Amino acid sequence: MRHRQLIAVTAALAAGALTLTACGSRDGGSTAGDGGNTTVVIGVDAPLTGDLSALGLGIKNSADLAAKQANEKKYVKGVTFKIEALDDQAQASSGQQNATKLTADKDVLGVVGPLNSSVSESMQKVFDDAKLAQISPANTSPSLTQGPKWAEGQKVRTYKSYFRTATTDAIQGPFAAQYLFNKAGKKKVFIIDDKKTYGAGLAGTFKGEFTKLGGQVAGEGHIDPESKDFSAIVTQVKSSGADVVYYGGEYPAAGPLSKQIKASGANIPLVGGDGIYDKKFVELAGDAATGDFSTSVGAPVESLPSAKEFVANYTKAGYKDPFAAYGGYSYDSAWAVIEAVKKVVDANNGKLPSDARAKVLEAVQGVSFEGVTGKVSFDEFGDATNKQLTVYKVDGGEWKSVESGTYGG
Repeated sequence: MRHRQLIAVTAALAAGALTLTACGSRDGGSTAGDGGNTTVVIGVDAPLTGDLSALGLGIKNSADLAAKQANEKKYVKGVTFKIEALDDQAQASSGQQNATKLTADKDVLGVVGPLNSSVSESMQKVFDDAKLAQISPANTSPSLTQGPKWAEGQKVRTYKSYFRTATTDAIQGPFAAQYLFNKAGKKKVFIIDDKKTYGAGLAGTFKGEFTKLGGQVAGEGHIDPESKDFSAIVTQVKSSGADVVYYGGEYPAAGPLSKQIKASGANIPLVGGDGIYDKKFVELAGDAATGDFSTSVGAPVESLPSAKEFVANYTKAGYKDPFAAYGGYSYDSAWAVIEAVKKVVDANNGKLPSDARAKVLEAVQGVSFEGVTGKVSFDEFGDATNKQLTVYKVDGGEWKSVESGTYGG
């Protein structure tokens, strides 16, 4: 448990009152007894257990590394950062409960996460009501920032407390379509999704661009990702004549789906978004993964000069789980909170104001710095200004980058 300020209780019966004397002033954060340091908590919400934990643990560890780096550098004078990581198990109901718990802790001045767009939908209002900044390193559903009618050109920012360092499916889906049609020579696709916010949205933006380019949709269908028996849809894929399958969803289902498609005799690649870009996909699909593609947000972290220090420090810290697809974005999300706290403290004579949350939220909108993943800043919707994307292909049992760029670029 986090260290809390000690409270000396002095009982006074006079006038029937009970007097509480606090050692130090909260001023928006708890005051540690030694040196007057103020503890600022950065909440983290991600799936720390279950099928998607490989991604969630990378998010948690990377945010933790940011906090440790800030403390080692004494980046914000008089402030010590701590991480409070909660497990949402990729479930919206758990995410909402976690959001409520984090807002109840007055020391929490920013939250990193979650992984899933559907989980974020259940959390946004809770954070917004509390004026608590939320920055996701992984959410890609455009509606989270631009409202439910974004595709019709009616872009409205519903929650000003929500930001993300990952680019959206409004860019990722079309980027994949352009690569497959123009570079990979795929003209006939079978589209499958898991009916979730992320998967269905991604598949929809892919379809729109693929057909606009002149590609043909050989068939469409949905799966229950919990089933793992996809024989019905696999039969449809085999008889459709498609030369590629596009899947909107995540790796726990995508791996077995790819394996079953190849086992049926349909030797065509499965392509997905950032939700399948993980080593676990390759493990689940086995040899069938060879030749499959994914897109993911940003450039490959290991290839960026700005990321070399992050990779070295992550390794040095000894985390047993890899930083995975969103590690760099999680670090940058946490660092955006740290930068905002610094701005607020510097503007308030070296301490946090009583309305620290609202001030930090306001400061997040204006942060701009060179992060692990490149330039980190947010547009008027809270979306990342960094629109970089990368296509990966499974070769030799590993995801290897084949092309980076931006949609339309």
